[in-house]
Amino acid sequence: MALVGLEELRAAQQRIEGVAVRTPLLPAPWAEDGTRRLWLKPESLQPTGAFKLRGAYNRLSALSEAERARGVVAQSSGNHAQAVAYAAQLLGIKAVIVMPDVSPAVKVENTRSFGAEVILVAPGERDTLPQELAERHGYVWVPPYDDPYIIAGQGTVGLEIAEDAPDELDTVLVPVSGGGLISGTAAALKLACPGVRVIGVEPELAADAQASFRAGERLSWSTDLTYRTIADGLRTPSVGVLPFDHIQAYVDDIVTVSEEEIRSTVARLARRGRLVAEPSGAVAPAAYFHRAAELDGRVFAAVVSGGNVDPGLLAELLAA
Repeated sequence: MALVGLEELRAAQQRIEGVAVRTPLLPAPWAEDGTRRLWLKPESLQPTGAFKLRGAYNRLSALSEAERARGVVAQSSGNHAQAVAYAAQLLGIKAVIVMPDVSPAVKVENTRSFGAEVILVAPGERDTLPQELAERHGYVWVPPYDDPYIIAGQGTVGLEIAEDAPDELDTVLVPVSGGGLISGTAAALKLACPGVRVIGVEPELAADAQASFRAGERLSWSTDLTYRTIADGLRTPSVGVLPFDHIQAYVDDIVTVSEEEIRSTVARLARRGRLVAEPSGAVAPAAYFHRAAELDGRVFAAVVSGGNVDPGLLAELLAA
C-alpha cells in the first residue's frame, strides 16, 4: 500500500476542521534542565479526550451515503471507541463498538454516552469479533490504525506541530500502539520539516513496536504480555501493516519507558503542567524525563495523546 502523503494529510485537515480541536503546542518551562526544552501537544483536550477523533472523523466523513446507511463497527480499548461513537453521532451513523471487558469503566461509559452500542468481550476476541459482525450485519469496519484515512487524520497532529513549532525543534516524541498516530505524525513532520527526528515511545511491558522496528519485520506479542502495562491504550499486540511501512520509512527510533516512569509522569503532568493525562498519554513525555541519554536532542515536542483516565487511578497516582 502507498504511504500517506501531504495531499491526503491536507485533505484530512480540512475534513476535521471544526470537529477536532486544533490543540496548542504548550511550552513547559518547568521541564527545562539547563540544556533541554520541552513543548507539549495536549491531545487530551479533544472533545473525546484523545487524538483518535481526528482519524475516526476523517474515516467516517469520507464514507459514501450507502456505506453510512449500513452502520459501522469498530474495536478499541477505549479512545478509538469514543472517537468512532462521537463521529458517528455527529454524522447520523449507527455505531457498534467491541471493547475488552477490562477497559476502564470511564471509557466504556463515555462510548455509550455518544449513542454507540457497546459489546464487551475477552481481550483475545477484541480484534476478531468486529469482522464477524461486519460480515453478519453488513457494517462498515472502521479499523483503529491500519487504514490510510485513519493515518491521515492522526497525521494532522504532525501538521500542526510543524506549523507551530519553534525553529529550533529537533525531536518529536510520539506514543506507539497500533501505529496510526506515529505513522501519520511522522509522515507529516518528515514531509513538512525533514530535519526533525521522530521517536516512538511505548511501555517496556508492551514493546512489540520497538522489537519490530529493530528486527525490520512486524512481530507480535500476546495479550498476556501486553496487558501487563498500566497504559491500556498501548496494549495492541502488534503494529498494523500500513503503519509499519510508515514507521520504517519515517521513524528514527523507538524507545521504552517503565511502569513507574509512566506513573510518575502522569502525576508530574497534573501537578506541574496542569494537564490530566491517562497513562497511555504520558509515555511520550515520560521518555523526555527518563530517557535523555537515548534521545540526544535539545528542543523536544511530546504528544500527550489522551486524558481519559479513571478518576480513582488518577487519585492513586497523585497520592503516590
